Amino acid sequence: MIWNRERYIAHSLFEDTGREMFCELFGPLHVLEREWELQGATESEISMKAFDWDYVPVVHLAGHVGARTGIKPQILEDTPEMTLAIDHMGRHTKLIKSSATLALPLDHPVATPEDWERVKHWYAFDEKRINRDMLEVQRKDWERGSLSIISMVGAFDQPRQLMGEAELCIACYEEPEMLRDMLETFADTAVKVIERVGEIVPIDCLIVHEDMAGKSGPLFGPSQIGEFFRPYYRRVWEAAQSCGARLFSQDSDGDMSPILDDLIDCGLNCIHPVEPVGGNDIVELRKKYGKKLCFKGGIDKHALTKGKDAVKAELEYRLAPHLMGGGTIFALDHRIPNGVHIDTYRYYVNLGREMLGLEPISGEGWARMAF
Repeated sequence: MIWNRERYIAHSLFEDTGREMFCELFGPLHVLEREWELQGATESEISMKAFDWDYVPVVHLAGHVGARTGIKPQILEDTPEMTLAIDHMGRHTKLIKSSATLALPLDHPVATPEDWERVKHWYAFDEKRINRDMLEVQRKDWERGSLSIISMVGAFDQPRQLMGEAELCIACYEEPEMLRDMLETFADTAVKVIERVGEIVPIDCLIVHEDMAGKSGPLFGPSQIGEFFRPYYRRVWEAAQSCGARLFSQDSDGDMSPILDDLIDCGLNCIHPVEPVGGNDIVELRKKYGKKLCFKGGIDKHALTKGKDAVKAELEYRLAPHLMGGGTIFALDHRIPNGVHIDTYRYYVNLGREMLGLEPISGEGWARMAF
């Protein structure tokens, strides 16, 4: 089913819209598409269109907040196994095709405050960051019911892209002024972009990508969230709210539970993909946080690799009554893993729809809901 922006926002903010939302956030890993083809899946199943996933049409508003480096990416080596390249930040990267969809940086442009001063202009504001002609078109999409989204660069993720994870964590203690200057620079540009975008298109949702946790927990604790995240998040969120935003959504894998209270204090009210393998349990988290935080995802993708009995048990647990009626967008907690048989995936879709009381599949199509 295609949702409109009003219904999606209401559902995300815990209003009972009379229907649950059942989505696919990311879709299959590319190796799985070939597995499904060999197993007899149809073209529409491989493209996900056959499963009639719920989604809301979105417009990613034409205001750029990230690094504008002027560096032209180039591929250095491309084989069936991997791709070596130079990316838009000048980093050498490596993508292992059999197990990943994102390339990993092998080096970084910032190691010292002097390096940061050298690249700081990448984040400076200028009016070229705003595509006003595109925004006028997007205004019409918004008026037709699409959800308008504006992004901000992550308080962890963007410094991590500049420095690397270990160096960033060390910088919290050895170069805190540099880190604060980074975040103030990001905020200055984000606020100016948001103000100009909001003059043309009302903003519904602010999004931020962090990916700052693993199974053992997040790489920043409550003190770092308070010191570095909160001033940055609150400033940008308040600017987005002044332009109409009601949703502030974060994408972060791994176990974020130790800092969820602190992120809520920063203004966050929606998070995905809430990975069970990372220690997240939407059943228990809802009991703790009530209506403070909307969860998107939360169903263990690995259950689908274990067969239909495991799928049934997973759905019987995750689709709990107190998660119904708004505030939960049920979905797998990341990409569909390699090794999931197409018959098992069909079973997951149909059983989930039945348990959620959804209408039969109509073949309406799907759109990625990871935002």
